[in-house]
Amino acid sequence: MSRIGKKPIAIPEKTEVSVEPGLVTVKGPLGELKLAFKPFVEVKVADGQVVVEPLGETLEHRAFWGTYASEISSMVDGVNKLFEKELIIEGVGFKAEVQGSELVLNIGFSHQVKITIPEGINCTVEKSKIQISGISKEVVGQFAAEVRSKKKPEPYKGKGIRYSDEIVRRKEGKKAV
Repeated sequence: MSRIGKKPIAIPEKTEVSVEPGLVTVKGPLGELKLAFKPFVEVKVADGQVVVEPLGETLEHRAFWGTYASEISSMVDGVNKLFEKELIIEGVGFKAEVQGSELVLNIGFSHQVKITIPEGINCTVEKSKIQISGISKEVVGQFAAEVRSKKKPEPYKGKGIRYSDEIVRRKEGKKAV
């Protein structure tokens, strides 16, 4: 049994959840999100709550039960409050800037690295911090991971792009004789 799937999802004020066969739509003050789902679960809206129930007892049905319940919960949270990720750039001469709909990174390569900012994502840069925010938890997390993957933090000097709450384990370098 899924612990996440068993819990009903409360719908806050100013938020509307509608269910069609194979599609859940969540509208709120910050925007609208849609989720297409497979027929492994049944989604019901009643008494200001969303309830997700599996349509079978196989391993696949139970797996999708918790997954879809978690995704719908994130959608309800996202249309009411923005999801945010903060990245920190460390390194001499490393910097970032937003040019139109692109994030331009100078991270020690012979060229600039340009990443297109997805639709619905707001990206701001302040000194060595990149702030990524949006209503979709999945898109915000994926974009932050994509930016971080361009120059992961290395363990000797800590240079690279890391999450603000990430701890980079440092290694000892060569010892002088």
